[in-house]
Amino acid sequence: MINVDFMPSRQLAFYMVKLFITRSLAVLVALVMVLMMLDLLGESGKILAVEGNGEPELWRYVSLRLPLLAARFLPFSILLGTLIAFTALNQHSEVISMKAAGLSAHQILAPLMVASLFVAGGLFVFNETVVVKNARIVNAWSDNDYQPVPPESGVMSNVWLRNGDQYVHANLAAGRGNDFFLRDVTVYNRPDGLLTTITRIDNARMSSDGQSWVFSGVTTYDSEQNLVRQAETGSGLIGVEPSQFKLADVDPDSLNIFQLSEDIEALEAAGRPSESARAGWWHKITGPLSTLLMPLLAAVAAFGLARSGQVLLRATIGMALGFAYFVADNFSLAMGTAGVYPPWLAAWGPFLLFLLIGETVLIRSEE
Repeated sequence: MINVDFMPSRQLAFYMVKLFITRSLAVLVALVMVLMMLDLLGESGKILAVEGNGEPELWRYVSLRLPLLAARFLPFSILLGTLIAFTALNQHSEVISMKAAGLSAHQILAPLMVASLFVAGGLFVFNETVVVKNARIVNAWSDNDYQPVPPESGVMSNVWLRNGDQYVHANLAAGRGNDFFLRDVTVYNRPDGLLTTITRIDNARMSSDGQSWVFSGVTTYDSEQNLVRQAETGSGLIGVEPSQFKLADVDPDSLNIFQLSEDIEALEAAGRPSESARAGWWHKITGPLSTLLMPLLAAVAAFGLARSGQVLLRATIGMALGFAYFVADNFSLAMGTAGVYPPWLAAWGPFLLFLLIGETVLIRSEE
């Protein structure tokens, strides 16, 4: 007789969730530790090359990068952890015992889906509170060649801006309101497409009248006269406002969902493209929800007779489905960023597609 309850056994549900959580966490810890060591090996030389940096800076880098790696690879870990749990359940004939007791495939998966929903909620909160802050800090620090970065809020790095015939690059932009400043600025003057001057500026701040910027540490190369001029102070960038630098580098990974919403409205008010930011906004929701798909895509490893000798094959299929989702998700997000796909479709398309694929595979496996 088939049991029609959504979760017919509390004890069985806790047992399945325990297997799911412990295996996924074990994979996550192992994966993040290996990736962190490889990342640190690649960056430690650059960090220690800066005068004054030492072991505390290495530990600071690790503390900033660990949350980013954990958040990025949590869905991968859930996929692999679920596959490990399902393969063991299949080999020990526990899935057969559950089905013999009248449970359907969906009832067996139900506790894992509920647990994945809670994990998705926790991942969303973690992304919006910890990951965006760490991403903003570590990006600014690495773009500044691991030299000390001022602690002001709103730090941005590697910002490009076009002002008429001028192309402006700021290695660091920070501060808010009247305290906004630029550091390590390069201004390329290209009238009619010809590069005439390159001006490098150590620091730039808005003038008191708010119409131009005041420079310090100015070095100008004139390509027409082939000479270099240096000055302690200068001025320029007339009509350029601090808000233009802020809107020039709207990074969804470095902004929480509320700040990103404000920047999207500012972009649209300024008549600038907002497709990339909108795709990133939607992906802040669908990214954590990908954890909900992983048990469904990995379920192909749970069903079928272990004596058939195809457990490894089914586990490989489940892994291939999971990795195919991540490839499709990255590709679709890139298309949304480029404006080829509508932002909502770029974020939700792969999720809905693989939800249908997972359901189809599950139903056929049960049959």
